[in-house]
Amino acid sequence: MKPPAPRSPDASGPEAHASAPSRPSPPSSSAATTQIHEKRARESLGEAPTILYMPAGAPEPRGGVALPGDRDRGGPDDVTLRMPPRAAGAEPEDRTLKMPERQVRSAEDDAPTVKAEPKPSFTELSPEEEAAPQGFKAKLSAFLKRHHKKLWWLHTAYALSLGAFVVAFAQKGFQRARFLAISVSVAWLLVLLFFRLFGTGARQDYATAWRGARLRFMVMTYVLKNLYQGMLFFLLPFYWKSASLDAPNRWFVLLLGACAVLSTLDLVFDRVLMRWKTLASVFYGVTLFACLNLVIPAILPDTRTLYTLLSAALVSVLGFCTLHLPFSALWSRVGAVFLVLAAAAGVGLAYGTRELIPPVPMHLSSAAVGPYVLQDGRLAMSVKSLHASVIQELRAVTDVVVPGGEGDRLLHVWRHEGREVYREREEMLRVPGPQGAVRLKSQLVGGRLPRRLTGQWTVDVETEDGQLVGRTSFEVTE
Repeated sequence: MKPPAPRSPDASGPEAHASAPSRPSPPSSSAATTQIHEKRARESLGEAPTILYMPAGAPEPRGGVALPGDRDRGGPDDVTLRMPPRAAGAEPEDRTLKMPERQVRSAEDDAPTVKAEPKPSFTELSPEEEAAPQGFKAKLSAFLKRHHKKLWWLHTAYALSLGAFVVAFAQKGFQRARFLAISVSVAWLLVLLFFRLFGTGARQDYATAWRGARLRFMVMTYVLKNLYQGMLFFLLPFYWKSASLDAPNRWFVLLLGACAVLSTLDLVFDRVLMRWKTLASVFYGVTLFACLNLVIPAILPDTRTLYTLLSAALVSVLGFCTLHLPFSALWSRVGAVFLVLAAAAGVGLAYGTRELIPPVPMHLSSAAVGPYVLQDGRLAMSVKSLHASVIQELRAVTDVVVPGGEGDRLLHVWRHEGREVYREREEMLRVPGPQGAVRLKSQLVGGRLPRRLTGQWTVDVETEDGQLVGRTSFEVTE
């Protein structure tokens, strides 16, 4: 067997590496293995042809053997197939490549061939079947993961139903309002602990937290939502009855209604409201302020509404600050100054906007205007429209329910086209009325009547501090 031919140009030349095509190198084997294979091949097949790797332009190897020096000539290699010499007197070997004869195709062979699909050795499953969980716990987890948003909206509907039940319950029990103090205290503790544990803003990513943190998050937000729902839906009937839809204090009722609805929207409450400490603090401050306006008269009857309003504002500001400042800062000199300034600002804001806050729990049970009254103080008839020619005097009678005690002085304010015409003092107003209510009576006669009577008239029941309890209206035509 001839020695292996040299490989492509020498690796020492960088140009050769860049230009020369790669050639497969002959497999390497030990000498003993080579001799055995050579002997067996000669015995069975005779002398085997030899493949020589020749550099381009190089002379034929001497004696059929490639010398080591022949590789140094450079250039691309050629591959030469050398056949072994024939023995003397042997017949020439027929080296024609013979192909099998092509058989004649019949008409049946021209028919299209339908190949059957290979039958799988195992049962193929759809992706849904492969991903189907096994076991009750796995199926429950997969169901919750697949339908969690629908379940949250279902819980929202449940929360709204619960709110409607609380509204109906609040209609019958003002004295139960004192329990709101417990709710707002627990809510304050939970909000304070919540942001201490989970942080605020971008840091609060409970979705990627470990399972225990996500569980605590869901439990705390669930408890907070139920507390807020109970408080806000309990407050709504009292503020609704104390407010007037055609007066500025309706906006505070709408604000409470929006807060009540937000407390039932689980996704908004968890992902937005409780994600940012400032939003959560404002939400809690509004709820606390509204609750204290109702709790203080329930705990301390006969308290003046203005004092209740200012006290609620003071406590709400302090509660808001404690959610943002660490307790160590509250006892420092700077913290004390900050609390005093914040409290003063909150109380001043409450006093300046007192006309926007309904004076709960007072509300009007009846109010009307007529030409004259009966001996028991009731109107003989109530009118909503009358002609100017029949007006000799105008009388108004209102009944104000005061479940929190008679701590306020009330008065009637007559207005024509929004301009104040007459303000009656309380000493001349109060007359005997139904139990649990204050009956007020006033009249416009003689010189109190303006020259021009036609237009829209209102009779407002206000506290001495300017808060509107309720109003009745009528029209005078020509």
